[in-house]
Amino acid sequence: MKIKNVLLASLVMTGLVNVAKAADPAPAPEPESTLSFNLGVVSEYRYRGISQSAKKPAVQGGFDYADKSGAYIGAWASSITWIKDSDPKGSAKGPVEIDVYGGYKGALSDDIAFDVGGLQYWYATNNLATVPGLVNANTFEIYGALSFGALTAKLSNSTGNLFGAPNSKNSRYLDLSYTFDLGDGLTVVPHLGDQYVANNPASYSDYSIAINKDMDGTVLSATVLGTNFKTRHGDYVLPGSGTKELSGAALVLGLKKNF
Repeated sequence: MKIKNVLLASLVMTGLVNVAKAADPAPAPEPESTLSFNLGVVSEYRYRGISQSAKKPAVQGGFDYADKSGAYIGAWASSITWIKDSDPKGSAKGPVEIDVYGGYKGALSDDIAFDVGGLQYWYATNNLATVPGLVNANTFEIYGALSFGALTAKLSNSTGNLFGAPNSKNSRYLDLSYTFDLGDGLTVVPHLGDQYVANNPASYSDYSIAINKDMDGTVLSATVLGTNFKTRHGDYVLPGSGTKELSGAALVLGLKKNF
């Protein structure tokens, strides 16, 4: 009996017999939902390659709510000048862009994800329709995207007029991007886009390459971007922005805090 007890003690000490191993802790349950906020500033606000802030800095911020089912909603806002600058008389107003969106994200397979939803561009207090040849700036788009790993293709379609262009229902924007994750919070994102403006001579393509560095929620970015608008249509100049060409190549710097 003594020999048997000594042998058993030896086996326990060497790990060959596990008499009382503590159970591994259970994984933390997936949160029912997440709520995040962001606040930032950019050296100028460009959207689809066109300056929205007359090549001047813009303040931006928003929030996102996501349910574990895949449903999400959010809002984002930025200071702008393009509505005021569109009026030769200087009486047009609309200093803020507010985007409200919602949709659903999911997976078709292990390699293919999708994202579908709608986005309302609301330009608070805008009176762009008082400018001859233009209509209300508010725009609604539906969108659908497919991601194949790091590659994402997205198509957006306006259900009404697009950003003040008359008779421009069913304008479309095709967006292709690829995210190179270099590790340690560093990403490089090349992008190509094509904006078709229905029934208006204003269609063009845009490009960009963004370098982003995420440091515990603080994101620094540098983006080289531009369009072929000038080649296709001439200078993109608004009456209120003087002689500034708003569609050409530029370097945009950004600072954003996620929390």
